[in-house]
Parts: sequence; C-alpha cells; structure tokens
Amino acid sequence: MAGVQLGGEGELKLLGTWASPWVSRVKLALHLKGLSYEYIEQDLDNKTSLLLASNPVHKKVPVLIHNGKAICESRVILEYIDEAYSATGPSILPADPYERAIARFWAAYIDDKLVVPWVQAFKNNTEEERTEGMKQTLAAAETLEGALKECSKGKPFFGGDSMGYVDVVLGGLISWLQGTEELCGAKLFDDANTPLLLSWVERFVALDAAKVALPDVGELVEFAKMRLAQLAAAAAAATVPAKN
Repeated sequence: MAGVQLGGEGELKLLGTWASPWVSRVKLALHLKGLSYEYIEQDLDNKTSLLLASNPVHKKVPVLIHNGKAICESRVILEYIDEAYSATGPSILPADPYERAIARFWAAYIDDKLVVPWVQAFKNNTEEERTEGMKQTLAAAETLEGALKECSKGKPFFGGDSMGYVDVVLGGLISWLQGTEELCGAKLFDDANTPLLLSWVERFVALDAAKVALPDVGELVEFAKMRLAQLAAAAAAATVPAKN
C-alpha cells in the first residue's frame, strides 16, 4: 500500500497489481492529471474482500475508488478521470466530438486487434497458434503505424503535441510490448515496418508519467516467465491420469 502525492480533490484509491498494463494505464492518467491517490497492491490468487466488493462482476483490477464509489475497467476509468477532473490538468480525450470518437475507435482497436492476438502468441502451447497470434499482432502494429500518422498530424503523439487517450491506452502496454522479443521471439516495433511507433515509444518512455507508472521491462519478463512456467506445470498436472 502506497500513497502517491500529487494534487487534486476527493479521495482516490487505486486497486491494482504492479505488472498489470491495465493498471499502468490508470496510473498514467492519474499522473497526467496531477492527482493524488492511494495505491493498494492486490494478490489476484488471494483476492481481498475490498476487491471483490468493489468489482463483483469481473473481480479484476484495475479498480478506481473515488470517494467510496468504485469504477472498473481501464478505458472506462480513463474517461471517468477525464470527466470527473475536467478542470484539473490537461484533457485526456479530445474536445472535438469527431476526434473523440476517432480516439475511442483506436483505443478499442488496440485492445481487440493488438492485445488479443498478442496474448495468443504469449500463452498458447502450440507453435502454430503462437505463430498465428504473432502474425496478427504484427499486422495490427502496422495498422497502428498508419493511425499514428493520421491522428498525430506530424506531431509527437497520437494526441498531438502531448499525450492523449490513445497514447495512454497504448502506453500502458509498453513494458509488455518491449518484452515481446524475449517472450515471443519477435520484435513488435522496428525501423522497417513501424518507424513512427518506434520513435513514439522512445518519446513516451521519456515522459515523467511513464517513468512513474510503467513497470521495469526486465522484472516484467522474469515475472512473465515464472507465470508461464506455473501455467505449464498446472496444465501438465491436469493431464496426468488419476491412479486407481
């Protein structure tokens, strides 16, 4: 449990796990807004009564608790922070309705078309499934390269001159994506296919909010390897026939 002292009004608590990219998104938004919050680390193998009461539907992190009221799901939380603290710090979502819709579209694309196949490449046991997952992930990255060019209009971020909604959504994943080469055997962003995204990552990780919110890549890779070993052991145990 740790208190992060920034600024803002109202009591904020964030339930999370250090390795969660979804939690990193919320941390990025809170730091972008300059808001103070209490961070409460969770053990998802031994869920607390606070987590279960705050998110009874999914029983997952992140959960943001604002003055006793719980808000769940990372993208929902980002929009809540932007609306609840509209007078504090920079805006996360664009003011223009069309640009706001476009930002929501690309945020959903990241979760549906980049994250889903990446998880397939990371978790699946067969080489065929891993290869197909990585193929789809790399295709999604190339599509996002075009989105960055379109949304940024030549400026440093998806949000223009500064970090915006799509930057936060993708930025929360950066540590995991940077570990992809060691975990999945493929480099997600490179000079040949995604030069704009490669430069975007370099700019993003240099931001103060990113330095505070994102987990260390090396620690994350070791954690991921440990979890994969645990999953493999559990799967092997499940296939052992019971003795008579």
